[in-house]
Amino acid sequence: MADDKIRLQKYLAECGVASRRKSEELIAAGKVKVNGVTALIGDKVNPKHDKVTVSGKKAVSVKKNVYIMLNKPRGFITTMNDEHDRKCVAELVKDINTRLYPVGRLDRESEGLLIMTNDGEFTNALTHPSKHVSKTYRVTIRPTITKEQATEFRNGIEIDGRMTAPADLRVLETQENRTVVEVTIYEGRNRQIRKMFEALGIEVARLKRTKVGNLKLGMLKQGAYRHLTEDEVSSLYELAGK
Repeated sequence: MADDKIRLQKYLAECGVASRRKSEELIAAGKVKVNGVTALIGDKVNPKHDKVTVSGKKAVSVKKNVYIMLNKPRGFITTMNDEHDRKCVAELVKDINTRLYPVGRLDRESEGLLIMTNDGEFTNALTHPSKHVSKTYRVTIRPTITKEQATEFRNGIEIDGRMTAPADLRVLETQENRTVVEVTIYEGRNRQIRKMFEALGIEVARLKRTKVGNLKLGMLKQGAYRHLTEDEVSSLYELAGK
């Protein structure tokens, strides 16, 4: 079962009572109670079940939805914690004072646009299999792709026992022993693009997501993030049929 408890001072900060440091001072001064019992530094609470009061007044969480776009580097896994101590995307957004979750995934060796949020409805709207929100990638392959293979890719490839949905593929540049293509898919199966090229006997050397719906990665630096605008969030909701 997931641990839904958070540190008391973090919860008080989310409620707008005070900063985490000031909240610790309130706890140390004996002004904070959890379920009627005077709290101690280091205590944790479950916001859904525990009653927290400060000087007799109930603390109520004021949740603010946060939406960010991260340019994920290669070598990071798309999770907020990892039992094997691998690098994860949580490290790149640790200065955000809100627990965020990735919207969909990019595998460890893939990079580029990753949306993160604390809005569960938004996440479900974009990732539900019935929504078909487009995702665009810049893919470097080796050595190249023939016209016949490109047609087969666009029509759909059988992976893991079933066909993929039709996809878009456009050749951007061709050099000796490498070709760069732009791929757009409308579903989100595990390692889908890599498996589609693998089925054609083509190696993927680099894979970078550049666009989700009409949201573009643009010039955002690798490892950096920015908050989405209200218009960008609304547009993504609209694409998902919300």
